[in-house]
Amino acid sequence: MAKAQATAFPPKNNKLKLRIFNLTSGFDMHFFILLMIILVVGLATLYSASHVYAFNYEDGDSYFYIRKQLLWVGVGLVGMLGVSMVDYHILHKFAWVIWILSLVLLVVALIMPSSTGVHRWIRIPGLGQFQPSELAKFAVVLLFAHIVSLNHKKMKTLTKGFLPLFGILALTCGLVVLEPHLSGTMLIVFLGLALMYIGGVRLGWILGLIGVGIAGVVFMVFVLGYEQDRILVWLNPLESFANEITFDDGISGRDHAWQTIQSLYAIGSGGILGQGPGNSRQKHLFLPEPQNDFIFSVFCEEMGFVGALLVLVLFALLVWRGFVIAMKAPDKFGFMLALGLTLQIGLQVAINVAVVSNLMPNTGISLPFFSYGGTSILMLMLQMGVVLSISRQARMEKL
Repeated sequence: MAKAQATAFPPKNNKLKLRIFNLTSGFDMHFFILLMIILVVGLATLYSASHVYAFNYEDGDSYFYIRKQLLWVGVGLVGMLGVSMVDYHILHKFAWVIWILSLVLLVVALIMPSSTGVHRWIRIPGLGQFQPSELAKFAVVLLFAHIVSLNHKKMKTLTKGFLPLFGILALTCGLVVLEPHLSGTMLIVFLGLALMYIGGVRLGWILGLIGVGIAGVVFMVFVLGYEQDRILVWLNPLESFANEITFDDGISGRDHAWQTIQSLYAIGSGGILGQGPGNSRQKHLFLPEPQNDFIFSVFCEEMGFVGALLVLVLFALLVWRGFVIAMKAPDKFGFMLALGLTLQIGLQVAINVAVVSNLMPNTGISLPFFSYGGTSILMLMLQMGVVLSISRQARMEKL
């Protein structure tokens, strides 16, 4: 197995040919079933969390968010199954193209008119909004897998290992942070560093990069005052709520802390078994936009500690199964790609849960397969299609 994973694909003198699998030719059914369970629970939670907000802010249409999400899930399912039928090795051809396209779209988003003070979306007439940072996450994983698979024997060198990956990570994160999109930047950084280490880059260089990054964050927060309001709210949300001080962004401490406090109220009110499906109180216009970043708070209130634990176990099993697929992949490219795409899910869930429970500052990050968002759910489904494609060729038992 280790020998197979160390093999670069494709050989440099070979041409990749498009290969299509039969839909029923044996992708990993364990991974697929776990994904479907999470998706169904996520859709049910989205309707419960969003219908009150939608009724009040979308012209009395309680089904506004769930209807649009169901449409994108339908498109995503078709796309996922389609991608799963295509030999993942063809992505070698498009790794650099997809990454460059993601950078171009990030630049376009920066020059588009702002939405609530940020430049994270590109408006597409008739289709809504596209969020380029979602494509950038996939692009970084794909390009890292491409480079590592072709240069796996040289990853400990500076010019073939560390510098190319660092350049890709720095340029991508530099554009995402300008939006500004702190949570997206954090996720891409964590993901990139993990893949650098797994790919074989020297640990000393990675630790040095982490040290520089920590120093930069400390300088930005405590010297330049960047995002200092989020830190203050995180350290003491109740005091910030009572504080009438206005932060640099023009928002009072009370407004900054409101969402965090309402999230904690929701989680605490859930207790062990919850208030019951549909019975959340905080979604009744107390918790701002409960269909997005704080949807897990509503789920905790309705389903309690037991329900929350079960959902986290489902996510953990999905990530574990993705890692199994990665370990059984026939080559280094499949290994890195499956590992990176499932690791993204795990990291995003961990950050979201940490934010809604105030274990880390509110950075605004969605919960995979639960939070409302067309770009997010579509990209996630397509990425899971890639993992399923890898599982077709993995050396593992099929159901």
